[in-house]
Amino acid sequence: MSQTLKEIAEKLQDATHKRKAVTEKTSDVKVQLIYAFNGTGKTRLSREFKDLIAPNRTNEEGDLGIDQAELAQKNILYYSAFTEDLFYWDNDLNNDELRKLKIHPNSFTKWVFEDQGQDQNVITNFQQYTDKKLTPHFNQEFSEVTFSFERGNEEQEDNIKISKGEESNFIWSIFYTLLDQVIETLNVAEKDDRDTENFNQLQYVFIDDPVSSLDENHLIELAVNLAKLIKSSKSELKFIITTHNPLFYNVLHNEFRKIAHKKYILKRLEDGEYELKPQSNDSPFSYHLHLKYEIEKAIETGQLHKYHFNYLRNILEKMSTFLGHSNWGDLLEPIRGERSSYETRLINISSHSKHAGEEVIELKEDDKRVLDFLIKQIHELYRFKSS
Repeated sequence: MSQTLKEIAEKLQDATHKRKAVTEKTSDVKVQLIYAFNGTGKTRLSREFKDLIAPNRTNEEGDLGIDQAELAQKNILYYSAFTEDLFYWDNDLNNDELRKLKIHPNSFTKWVFEDQGQDQNVITNFQQYTDKKLTPHFNQEFSEVTFSFERGNEEQEDNIKISKGEESNFIWSIFYTLLDQVIETLNVAEKDDRDTENFNQLQYVFIDDPVSSLDENHLIELAVNLAKLIKSSKSELKFIITTHNPLFYNVLHNEFRKIAHKKYILKRLEDGEYELKPQSNDSPFSYHLHLKYEIEKAIETGQLHKYHFNYLRNILEKMSTFLGHSNWGDLLEPIRGERSSYETRLINISSHSKHAGEEVIELKEDDKRVLDFLIKQIHELYRFKSS
């Protein structure tokens, strides 16, 4: 059933509680895990959910994901692309020497750094996923950060500009440190015994695609650590996590097996609306099967586009790795023999594009027939189970 993002946000809110009586609610789902392709609308969904839970709370500079509203008024905490807008570079263009990452004034980083003194924990979390020789340095007001790198000859390079991936990692480390402190605070059952009242109103944590630039080992480690932190939460806090990374999605699924959670796939439909499709909690998400389904559905509805060749390439790459082939094109040879080189080139040309996963370009009829033929032959030859 197609829905707007606002309607899906309402569905996510409803899923976190089940009504026992007219005047009483009891907790139901602790975590909701959502997979979606990049460009589907995950970040927009986080905004819709935020506006549903905490409408009309923005600061003078615009809503940056973590605003300057009093902490005690917050009932949702979220990490998304908007959160990263709190951080911006001063590259010292005149002298090209003192490069620093600046932080917009906000109540959350103030609480983490000034009130709780968690700067060392942020550094530790950051170095865990990057490099122990890469070190952030905060100014006294915690409004600016510079970075240094220790080289093997015991020399230190100061005021370096870190990569975009490292920057995202740094911002995530601040959020993760904050989340750790929030959960620890709310785990104290008696409100009067907590060291702060700032988070008594907090109900939801929405995490949209945390660090995606990590290698697989660090990504797994991040997922396991995040899941462990969430599972340690004893309060009524509810979590929604979205991601485009199938590995991250599956690791979280496995880690959440013993707690109440729901899994979904978010899809944007041809009419501009969306579908939030529930997934079974009994088995992990099979990315290549999802791509195969998307191609078959596009063939059935006559909505084949150029990016479906990219889906096919992804399927073949994962199959070749599993079957021990060094080249995914090898899987086409039993289907087309010498003609397989043509299909291989066609898939390469159609999938090698800066925006191959998102392009909506009509295919020639011959190319549509090739894609239809290949997906059917792959299904038969490699014995996929019919759905």
